[in-house]
Amino acid sequence: MEVRLASSRGFCFGVEDAIELAEEAVVKHGAGKVVALGPVIHNKQLVERLENKGLNQSGKLDTIEPDQAVLIRSHGATPETFQRAKERKLNVIDATCVLVKRAQNVVKQLHEDGYHVVMIGDSKHPEVKGVIAYAPKVTVIDRGVDLEEALPYKERLGIVAQTTHAPEHVAEMIAEILKRPYREVKIVNTLCLEVTRRQQAAVELSKEVDVMFVLGGLHSANTRELARLCKEQDCETYHLETAAQLTPSMTEGKKIAGVTAGASTPEWIIQEFVKELEAI
Repeated sequence: MEVRLASSRGFCFGVEDAIELAEEAVVKHGAGKVVALGPVIHNKQLVERLENKGLNQSGKLDTIEPDQAVLIRSHGATPETFQRAKERKLNVIDATCVLVKRAQNVVKQLHEDGYHVVMIGDSKHPEVKGVIAYAPKVTVIDRGVDLEEALPYKERLGIVAQTTHAPEHVAEMIAEILKRPYREVKIVNTLCLEVTRRQQAAVELSKEVDVMFVLGGLHSANTRELARLCKEQDCETYHLETAAQLTPSMTEGKKIAGVTAGASTPEWIIQEFVKELEAI
């Protein structure tokens, strides 16, 4: 089978930095002495590798002992979390992605400038939960939300978006908001260019192949978005974590397969999957 790889795929710099910080922290403080507040990234296989190296990912700040260090994962954390860690005099290792950190600062500044902050994103996602905590009141909207009900009239709106959302979707949401009579709307682009490049490459590739495979954690927002975009191109698409989930029926009658991967997916998983495909 012919296999074509997306020109932009896999790890982004934010994920690479978070993993590097986690590994360095374990080496410095010792196995079991570094506790991450939840999975460092949304990739089960890499999370397991980090745990095998000695990283504790219990995710409970109150159970961390004074002789342990706390690792803030790439999705970031709330100001309250940092304050509680400071009060307990814990050693904090901040692995928040720089773009997520920027979104947090933007939300804080918009509120201070008198805007009612609106975030386009998944309200249940850890990044969104962390970002909106930087202002007292933020309205979160996304697909399927009734704007008339969710977004009461305010004269001045400040709009940001979850870093992993597709630009086209964010633009559609903003267009709907602008149909309402707001006196002022300030839009700050908080989208991740690395994620956008992966989305564009996946869409282009899905138009050239018979079947598309998107590799990454099933709970990874940016990976799910890649799969959604590929399906929108009327390309048969499968969102898998590893080659172990590949079945013969997925490639039956297909000649060309496309492969891409989310920003949390390591290259070794991609290469193992490609070998399995090429052997068919």
